[in-house]
Amino acid sequence: MGIRTGNRMGERMEKHAAHIVWDWNGTLFHDIDAVIAATNSAFAEIGLEPITLEQYRELYCVPIPRFYERLMGRLPTESEWLVMDETFHRHYIEHRVSCGLAEGADVLLEGWQAAGRSQSLLSMYGHDDLIPLVRGFGIESRFVRVDGRTGPSGGSKSAHLVRHLEALQWVDPGRTVVIGDAVDDAIAARDAGAYAVLYTGGSHSRGSLEGAGVPVVDSLVEAVEAAGGIAAE
Repeated sequence: MGIRTGNRMGERMEKHAAHIVWDWNGTLFHDIDAVIAATNSAFAEIGLEPITLEQYRELYCVPIPRFYERLMGRLPTESEWLVMDETFHRHYIEHRVSCGLAEGADVLLEGWQAAGRSQSLLSMYGHDDLIPLVRGFGIESRFVRVDGRTGPSGGSKSAHLVRHLEALQWVDPGRTVVIGDAVDDAIAARDAGAYAVLYTGGSHSRGSLEGAGVPVVDSLVEAVEAAGGIAAE
């Protein structure tokens, strides 16, 4: 299920035009502090020590159970995973109210749209929770489509991106750039035949992002500049 926004511009664009697929958590939505707080609450439920932002960025990976395996030395049991997943989401909702858009994100979204280019939003965050957040920031009309996760957490972003681009039939994956904060974004882009630019303001350290073999930037301004250059080649 996806939300097609009121912006019809994308359908009028030619297939060779540049298109950005934005990630939400850790990219447009600067929520890393809420993520760390919720993660440590989940760890406390099964007796794990809290971790720092630096540790999180060095160890984080998907699927999430693999991230926990790096910390625990083993995969969590099914019961541990259910407890940690529920605890994380409960505490994340409490902490996210103090989070906002990444610096300059609203201006960048407006500028890309004003230049006659299309953009969409794809997230592994639950769809029913994502939509009110996006609307609350007043940016929904900047996107030609918004898709959040509709199945259980911990799935593959690659399949999610493929479905997202298939729904945007006029978008050419070869002229599409995914902007995200995780190695998983680069993998999903590769699997879908698209490009990727990774941003250091979210879940991964610069070192781990650079291992993905795609451009890595420290600001969303740089990300959009890189996306424009890639799509123009």
